[in-house]
Amino acid sequence: METDDLVLFVRVAELGSLTAAGRDLRLTPAVVSSRLMRLEKKLGMRLLNRTTRQVDLTPDGHNFLQHSLKILEAVDEAQSAAALNRDSPVGSLKVSAPVGFARLHLAPLIAQFTGQYPQVQLRVVASDRFDDFFHEQIDLLIRIAELKDSNMVARRLAPNRRVFCASREYLERAGMPQTPADLAQHNCLLLRFPGSKQWRWTLMHPSGRQETLSLSGTMDSDNSEVLTAWCLAGHGIAMKDLWEVGPYLRDGALQMVLTEYPPVSYPITALYPHSQYLPPRVRLFIDFLLDQFGDPPYWEEGLGKIAGLA
Repeated sequence: METDDLVLFVRVAELGSLTAAGRDLRLTPAVVSSRLMRLEKKLGMRLLNRTTRQVDLTPDGHNFLQHSLKILEAVDEAQSAAALNRDSPVGSLKVSAPVGFARLHLAPLIAQFTGQYPQVQLRVVASDRFDDFFHEQIDLLIRIAELKDSNMVARRLAPNRRVFCASREYLERAGMPQTPADLAQHNCLLLRFPGSKQWRWTLMHPSGRQETLSLSGTMDSDNSEVLTAWCLAGHGIAMKDLWEVGPYLRDGALQMVLTEYPPVSYPITALYPHSQYLPPRVRLFIDFLLDQFGDPPYWEEGLGKIAGLA
């Protein structure tokens, strides 16, 4: 029995669909169906009840799923232990990161990491949502948000600073806000998706007091890069991270506003499950990112007084 067939069976069981599992593993539905039938024939039992819309586990399938998970975990540990001994990790590494951060700061580093560790198959899931860690079989989450208590380990990768900003064109037309209350008279560009709280901006007063404002605007999106494009085009004020708008602040395309009332910011954090065993490829990737980002992170270079970092 091949471990690839066990991986396929587990993905079908988790996703409840032959098509979805095939898409995830880059296999056609016909190949998925054929390999599952082959597996059932070898075992002499029916693992799945198939319908036109979904598949469900049989009682034998439920039992076999638990054993399959244990087998795959043992195989993964054995491979990683062997790799650790020769300092060359192997296996797949699935990382989830926010869309904009993945494109700007993660994607450029992937080739360097896989060049150092060519036996690691690295997959990036770019999403602004807090993915279902276990359902998606993600090894490492990278998030920039307030983190609630969970059964996951959180490791800080880099500091993150947010700013309020707008284009010169917009500020000349709408005026420069002087106090947080002035934001109610401006077009605020808001990030909206299920679970997002960024339509409520929390900022710090000089006294150290926090204030949360419920804001509105004529334009919102579930994609942070869309908001940046609108901000550059002069459509309103946005709350942005320095890793995304640093270049536009340097060249003057965007200007900071309400600098005495900065947004509350959260660090860039890596999340992974509590476990006595952390695969070497995950540990090495975290250490790699820490080294590449730096502290202060490279995207803050040259900002100096522009963003109040000096």
